[in-house]
Amino acid sequence: MAEPNTTAAAAIAAIGVAGLAPGIDGNALIGAFTGAALVVVTSKDLGIFRRLAYLLISLVMGYIAAPEIVNATPVHSTGVAAFFAAALVITVTLQLIERVKTVDLLSFLNRGKGD
Repeated sequence: MAEPNTTAAAAIAAIGVAGLAPGIDGNALIGAFTGAALVVVTSKDLGIFRRLAYLLISLVMGYIAAPEIVNATPVHSTGVAAFFAAALVITVTLQLIERVKTVDLLSFLNRGKGD
């Protein structure tokens, strides 16, 4: 098995090379990667496979959300927007999932019928 430093260096190099490809926003890609890495580093109580899933989800969603955040907020850098999106996507989504689990959907639908 490769050393963690070697694996991290390879991942960083791959992200850097991908940022040079035409049509790829390098700033957003680097921002999304750093935000996703922050999520993984701060998730110490999770297993390796869940961390990898969080890394991938955060990276992809951070990159995808960056242009939307730039268009909707005063933030002008796609890198900064991607960083915050990647760092927040897992936390916000998990909170929404927990809230949906506690919602009584039947009473919500019955309330809309108007007795």
